[in-house]
Amino acid sequence: MIEIDRIIQNALQEDIGSGDITTAATIDPGTVMRAELVAKEDFVLAGIDVARRVFYRLDSQVAFESLSCDGRLVRRGEVFAWIKGEAITLLQGERVALNLLQRMCGIASLTAQFVKAVEGTGAVIVDTRKTTPGLRILEKYAVRMGGGRNHRTSLYDGVLIKENHIAAAGGIATAVERARAKVPHVLKIEIETQNLKEVGEALAAGADIILLDNMDLATLRQAVEKVDGRALTEASGGVNLETVREIAETGVDFISVGALTHSFRAMDISMLFR
Repeated sequence: MIEIDRIIQNALQEDIGSGDITTAATIDPGTVMRAELVAKEDFVLAGIDVARRVFYRLDSQVAFESLSCDGRLVRRGEVFAWIKGEAITLLQGERVALNLLQRMCGIASLTAQFVKAVEGTGAVIVDTRKTTPGLRILEKYAVRMGGGRNHRTSLYDGVLIKENHIAAAGGIATAVERARAKVPHVLKIEIETQNLKEVGEALAAGADIILLDNMDLATLRQAVEKVDGRALTEASGGVNLETVREIAETGVDFISVGALTHSFRAMDISMLFR
């Protein structure tokens, strides 16, 4: 919660600055209002407690009741939370709460579409580090609420040897050997490959996970057959809602989708005084 509070505080400072001049000019102090959060379209809910915390940061006496929970489908026209407190507080927190909530619901909803598209194949949809700077913890949480799984959070919690690491280290075998010697034994080592030759090298080097990057469907199938369960496989590149099912049917274990956190559409949500 410390990291989430930091995000919220920075957003409130950015929006309120030296003061909300419109609200101060038009609303009497002490005016109490009740507001509803209303879905303007169908979406998967994510971030309801983040929205709650925005208002609590402004006034701990605000009453906030959620009528739904993260991970649940909310329908157009549904009231999924209500808030009661001083009108000044509600108006100052409105935009920040909605901005974060709309983004998180958009990510969760897009993730749910990808998860549904690969249903029954055994492939798992995972995210990437292609997140909005400063909002990664929220965006990766939203992916989980949509039924996806998180890849590594940042550079510090997972080994993923990519093309540039391989070039700088002097090859796949050398890169894997060095990683194996230096990282904790509890961490799996994943390596990016571009073709079947590199897949063979990654297998020989003892990689735990092999990333199959930008391979066509035929090559993906051959790669999965070549690996034959000796490592986990992850497909990446060229993944969208039109292609993801075919990619999953090649037999890969994971499909990483950068679009989950960089190409989502924010959901339409309103806060209305009643």
